[in-house]
Amino acid sequence: MKTTNETPDGVEFAALCRQAWDVLVPARAGYLVDVSPYYDEVFHEVAQRTEHTGSLGKTDIAALVVWKRLSAQTRWVTDLMSLPDTQVRAVTERAVTAVRDTTLTRSEAARTGRGIIAELPGFRTGDALASAVLTAAAPQRMAVYDRRVQHALHTLSLPLTPAPGRYGRYLQLLDDLLHHGAARAAGWSARDIDTALYWTGGNPPQHAPA
Repeated sequence: MKTTNETPDGVEFAALCRQAWDVLVPARAGYLVDVSPYYDEVFHEVAQRTEHTGSLGKTDIAALVVWKRLSAQTRWVTDLMSLPDTQVRAVTERAVTAVRDTTLTRSEAARTGRGIIAELPGFRTGDALASAVLTAAAPQRMAVYDRRVQHALHTLSLPLTPAPGRYGRYLQLLDDLLHHGAARAAGWSARDIDTALYWTGGNPPQHAPA
């Protein structure tokens, strides 16, 4: 399997992916034990509505802002709320279609959806909220990104730069982890890995893979 991260150091990268599972498995267990099983109810409700409507409106985005504990006291919130909901849904509907398109690889779908959602205020820079919206659109396929995930990847020596197209590269990196995880990755989704990374980012291991 050729990945976007395969360079002359591809063997080393594969080894890093395999070593990362020494951290991911207990991190996922820690997340499931310590995070309230009710915390994600808001996310699941938005995902269920999106499944039926095929789009997200301003109310759905507002719910995800709270779920991600983001600040609503910013200019982009005013700009987004000033748009008609029909316009917001017209954009998110296209993004939903993109991330659900199984003719595209996971990373290609993520990159396409991310480019579409960037048309809305608040989604032009940064990937935290955008990734939440896209994951609510395709929870079995996409994954959430935030600063804790980025910190965990750095701790694990897995490269993810802030250059344009980061969200697509992030999903490719998760695919690489799933590929190199072998038996330990059985039954895991990209979303499972993102929760393990989130937990790792807030609870860094004492002895991360070298």
